[in-house]
Amino acid sequence: MPIKLALMAVILFSSTAVWAFPESFDHKYGTTTLTEAPERIVSIGYSDHDDLLALGQKPLAVRDWYGDMDKATWPWAADLWGSTDPVVLPFGELDMETIAALEPDLIVGLSSGISAEHYQQLSLIAPTLPQSGDYIEWGMPWHERTLWIGRAVGRLPEAEAMVEDVEQRFESVTEQHPELGGMQAAIAYYWEGQLGVYSDNDLRGVFLERLGLNIPEAINDLAGDRFYSELSLEELSLLNVDALIWLSTGDAQADADKVPGRELMPFHQQGREIYVDKELGGAFSFMSPLSIHFIFDELVPQIVQVVDTQR
Repeated sequence: MPIKLALMAVILFSSTAVWAFPESFDHKYGTTTLTEAPERIVSIGYSDHDDLLALGQKPLAVRDWYGDMDKATWPWAADLWGSTDPVVLPFGELDMETIAALEPDLIVGLSSGISAEHYQQLSLIAPTLPQSGDYIEWGMPWHERTLWIGRAVGRLPEAEAMVEDVEQRFESVTEQHPELGGMQAAIAYYWEGQLGVYSDNDLRGVFLERLGLNIPEAINDLAGDRFYSELSLEELSLLNVDALIWLSTGDAQADADKVPGRELMPFHQQGREIYVDKELGGAFSFMSPLSIHFIFDELVPQIVQVVDTQR
């Protein structure tokens, strides 16, 4: 089913959905209980508004991340706003006064990285939902985030349907491309002279492993309990994988071209690199039920092509 038709079906179904409250969420700072379905929602997570929009909810405010997008919303979700104009909260420090003035009855911050202090301040304004304490910071899996938000707004069946839709695409890709199984992949960046790489704790790494690809253990060991690790130029050989994805907030290939010694590496000489453009990089970073379909359409074919050249 095309993405827009699937979303329309979800939204139409959601208009008649009934959900029983209260709902309680055990998270990294305690427990949040919602006694009724929220009507005034503020989204402070950098990508949480994707889930809300997909469920037919238009938050009063959203939080900007990067990309200079209208309404802080990327193309795969932009049409879902209709004529609604949310308040756009700036990246970085939270504007507590603006949030309070909106009089929310729910603050969603699963992808916000808020501190315990911020949680306490926000909880004085409205029930606040930070991420689960079962994962590292920024490491709550996309599907659990979607299901939590579905429960919080009283639309769990619709959230479950979205998760199932994505899972079916994973199953389809792995069935069609068994050659991905066991191949190694990595996601790297070069930012202001610093080389870095993402581990399997990162949501992007989880996506690759769900396709059957493996992040090298040496990379995971360097990251430890973080979702990424800096690399020295002496460790550049760790990127000699079957498919190397360069991520950037701007021009990924231009950034990669600045890496000293890269031209001597087999991953470069043998054409194993994928350069993610701005829009695809945004989708890969948001890792929402909406953006994941964009990743399937735009990134997976490139991975398959690069892996096939190694066989």
